[in-house]
Amino acid sequence: MMNEYKSLAVQYLAGNVLVATPTAPVPVTFDSPAINVMTDLREIHAAVITPDTTMEIANTYMMQRGVRTLLVMHEDDSLAGIITATDILGEKPMRFIQERGVKHNEILVRDIMTPLDMLEAIPLEEVMHARVGNIVASLRESGRLHALAIDDNTVGLSRICGIFSWTQIEKQLGMTIQPTNAAHSFAEIESVLITN
Repeated sequence: MMNEYKSLAVQYLAGNVLVATPTAPVPVTFDSPAINVMTDLREIHAAVITPDTTMEIANTYMMQRGVRTLLVMHEDDSLAGIITATDILGEKPMRFIQERGVKHNEILVRDIMTPLDMLEAIPLEEVMHARVGNIVASLRESGRLHALAIDDNTVGLSRICGIFSWTQIEKQLGMTIQPTNAAHSFAEIESVLITN
């Protein structure tokens, strides 16, 4: 089999030789295609965890992976819900401790995650025609820091194919966005940014 391949030409190195560095990412604006700020799960493996994992392990795993959201998966690889850093570090654990009388280290992911039946997802078809400003407006309106994208056109079951993260969008825009529910339209978001 290897006989069908011939070796490539080489050149000897001399003088000043530099090493390539990655090109800077294309700057993102509110008018950029929304797909530019989506973590595409068709290209990158999602950070996942099981519902029976302790909250503390989930938090450690988020820090190790450098993410703020984990998809919570059943054993059959179907989505159970999501858990975010806000869920873990916010009031949910304290409320759960008070309600159930458990210790902090006994809280499981399923106890504080947002379950599947409380999640919304943006159809991929919508995402393909949307702008970054539309995603920010959608996150503001929902009062969430994350949004899922769903592809209903795959063979068989619907599949979550992307995640939008408020912090990732801010990073790519190079600015902090106020997560107020006051602005809904793209124009309103721009006017909020211009006045700040």
